[in-house]
Amino acid sequence: MVGQRERVQFLTGQLYRSLVGEERLKKIVDDLVDAIGASAVPAQTDPAHPADLWSQRDVALITYGDSIVDGGSKPLRVLHDFCETWLGNCITWVHILPFFPWTSDDGFSILDYSSVNQALGNWDDISDIATDYRLMADLVLNHCSSRSAWFENFKQGIDPGKGYFFTKESSFDVSRVVRPRTSDLTMPVVTSEGEQQVWCTFSHDQVDFDFSNPDVLLEFTRIIRLYLDRGVRIFRLDAVAFTWKRSGTTCINLPEAHDLVRLLRSLIEWVQPDAIIITETNVPNIENLAYFGQRDEAHCIYNFALPPLLIHTLVEADSSRITRWLMSMPPAILGTTYFNFLASHDGIGLRPVEGLLSEGELDSMIDRLQENGALLSWREHADGTRTVYEVNVSLFDAFKHSGEAVDGTLDRMILAHAILLGLEGVPAIYLHSFVATNNDLTRVENTGHNRAINRHQWALDELTGLLNDAKSQHARCLQAIKQLIDMRQGQPAFHPNATQFTLNCGRSIFGFWRQSPDRAQSVFCLYNVTPTSTTIAAASLNLVGSDSWRDLISGETVDLFSEDPSIELAPYQAVWLTNTMT
Repeated sequence: MVGQRERVQFLTGQLYRSLVGEERLKKIVDDLVDAIGASAVPAQTDPAHPADLWSQRDVALITYGDSIVDGGSKPLRVLHDFCETWLGNCITWVHILPFFPWTSDDGFSILDYSSVNQALGNWDDISDIATDYRLMADLVLNHCSSRSAWFENFKQGIDPGKGYFFTKESSFDVSRVVRPRTSDLTMPVVTSEGEQQVWCTFSHDQVDFDFSNPDVLLEFTRIIRLYLDRGVRIFRLDAVAFTWKRSGTTCINLPEAHDLVRLLRSLIEWVQPDAIIITETNVPNIENLAYFGQRDEAHCIYNFALPPLLIHTLVEADSSRITRWLMSMPPAILGTTYFNFLASHDGIGLRPVEGLLSEGELDSMIDRLQENGALLSWREHADGTRTVYEVNVSLFDAFKHSGEAVDGTLDRMILAHAILLGLEGVPAIYLHSFVATNNDLTRVENTGHNRAINRHQWALDELTGLLNDAKSQHARCLQAIKQLIDMRQGQPAFHPNATQFTLNCGRSIFGFWRQSPDRAQSVFCLYNVTPTSTTIAAASLNLVGSDSWRDLISGETVDLFSEDPSIELAPYQAVWLTNTMT
């Protein structure tokens, strides 16, 4: 068996041997081992058993640290109290989006990785949340703020910071570069060595690190150690696909980016065997799947194709595209799983459905979403042409139909979450989806950023008042999703790695079958994605005749011994048909 040190040494060599030589390579490895705190850990420490990393009880909350504010308390304390009061045991993971000092992009232009934004709280508040939930935090690898101390040092040519940032030489070929923005790729910066062109994948306030410099990796290893000490157990590797640049390439998803994920995972697992790595790679589906590696890269990958496909399904009342996609998705090998979500702080990315939806289908969906108040964000291609990169809209408003009462929107919202909670993987729910937040166009106007449309900031007293009103869309949505989660958490067939088989039930019904790891429980998940009632023959589901079948959601049973047994689904109804009740 290869020891942890040998593995770290091998992976470090993959990245840096040709750049630094053998003698310096050994010191780099020693420094990494010391920085992660592995010197005191036995060299043969093994990662946690894959079966112990997650279960059907796990549901993640995605939120900003200040999505809910109360003038009398720090937002992190308000968030913690809200989770305990309104969400309780229905969530087990909490992903707090960047909670560090920042200058732009709502936290993703980080000034200082080692401190908590004082406007949110402090490290004690972070650690308190980590005591009650598995804490997920962003490791913003690709870039930091152009106003950070590191970048100031870079300009002055002093450490730490000298050599930390990627600069483009005149001979560097950028003709194939792929990036999700329309701003200039590089920014001229006056340094102690003269003017240099600093690479900026996302904005000129987000300057890209140069990971070909081992000192950058060493800094991030120290940061990881700090986060572990403060209770972080799940690391979201933000924009990791862009971390390595090479002339003449796309500068995205390069082999070195995958090597970096492997190395970071090995370092983290060495000292925290139950830690989880999640890669955030908003790229076409096949490229996203590659970040599982050989079970040696990400434990979880964001299922980026799911949000646009599910929205398309409910907007068009047609499940054919999402069914075709699910049939093509490989089961996650034990020790890996999908991180399923429908909405997040970003928009609905369209790159993941390249090749899954036609241009006409995309245009139709975009038009429908714009009717609901959605905004569009664009990316520029190497030839100067532009295409829509993402659609910015709150999930609740994405499901609106013109002229329809709120009940129809709620039906589609709840159905979407019933699908999310049934699928193979760990489900993650954005705070604003839990409480059916609408588009925040005022925030867009105030910030000048399209993504602000789905980053509303609730006043605690206003939100709790709405949640205490049982008739409000906010209370009804939260209660319905919580009930679904409660049912999910008791079913072994909903384990993230339980068997999944896609059913072909026609355009009106989206369906799949789940089976528990011990094969004792089956759940047939059926979803009517249309506004009209529809029926499916029980015989088409291959139900075992000796079992008694009951819908977990409604409690109704299916009589298999009637003359023509069938299941009728009301508009937007979800059915979880199981042979055992737990």
